[in-house]
Amino acid sequence: MELILAPEILKTYGYTKENVIVKQIGSGLINRTYLLSPLSEDKQYILQHINTTVFESPEAIANNLKAIADYLSKNYPSYNFIKPILTLNGEEMALVNGEYWRMLPFVKDTISLDVLSNPKQAYEAAKQFGKLTRLLNYFDASTLKQTIVGFHDLNLRYEQFVLALNQTTKQLKGLAKIEIDFAKDHKYVLDYYNSFKQGKDFPDRVMHHDTKISNVLLDESTYEGICVIDLDTIMPGKFISDLGDMMRTYLCPFSENETDLGKIKIRLDYFEATIKGYLSEMKTILTNTEKELILFSGKYIIYMQALRFLTDFLNGNIYYPANYFTQNLDRAKNQFKLLHELSLNEKELQDIIKENLA
Repeated sequence: MELILAPEILKTYGYTKENVIVKQIGSGLINRTYLLSPLSEDKQYILQHINTTVFESPEAIANNLKAIADYLSKNYPSYNFIKPILTLNGEEMALVNGEYWRMLPFVKDTISLDVLSNPKQAYEAAKQFGKLTRLLNYFDASTLKQTIVGFHDLNLRYEQFVLALNQTTKQLKGLAKIEIDFAKDHKYVLDYYNSFKQGKDFPDRVMHHDTKISNVLLDESTYEGICVIDLDTIMPGKFISDLGDMMRTYLCPFSENETDLGKIKIRLDYFEATIKGYLSEMKTILTNTEKELILFSGKYIIYMQALRFLTDFLNGNIYYPANYFTQNLDRAKNQFKLLHELSLNEKELQDIIKENLA
């Protein structure tokens, strides 16, 4: 689909509607993304509109990316960090008619996948996310700003669940009784996390926080990992955020929208590939505590996402779009089943971790 953007947006980067072709691309639900093809250049660019409903402080994103880009440019100049292209006025983002935009270089001969089709892809993606964190091991994560406050804060998510439970209707509470009980019974995930949270051996790191497969560029021929993209959620966090999100999204062949819970299984070969890829970069810098929490990272993120879906259902589906009344409840059931499967396979999964830590 060919589109014409507001002339002011293009002008900010030195283009006009007459000298570029614009096409909307991508499957992301948060930011609108366009491919810009200047007629007089052998280059293409990505132009993104920043969703300020989700990212209330776009300046925080710009500041974080600039600080990281400067650090990597100085210390690891060969690393392909996709940093924004400055406007004609030297700004990290363009503010046009009250909306924020940014332009990024388009990386040729690469693809991003919406669905994993083999373990090698999981390995390459996990390796790329681990590599970025490893390269930033000595970067002071405390200098970065939170781009989404409380994004992976399980304490906050449990508090929101309890609040929703106290305010919801009897009807919704009745429909979700089994899931409510499951959530309460598994609060030990939160308690266990809190027992480590303040430990010196459990440091804050620079984390991506959204490690689904579509946020990695792969070579379109070899499927080797090239670099990480969609960097809006880079901010301080625990390593469990990235590795746990990979487990949540890589290990099961079906997404959280699958309602046949019998299909929700752990693919051991994908788990092994993910662990191998991540530890190939991170094994040398993980602390002893972090190594002990590798499998727990999956439990943490899966439980948190299940809570978020359940909370939204109890609140009347006000956050996650739902195509039918009980979809967020079904999503919670799906994630609780995935959490159960992780526990069922724990011995085999821990053996894989132990082998790759050796």
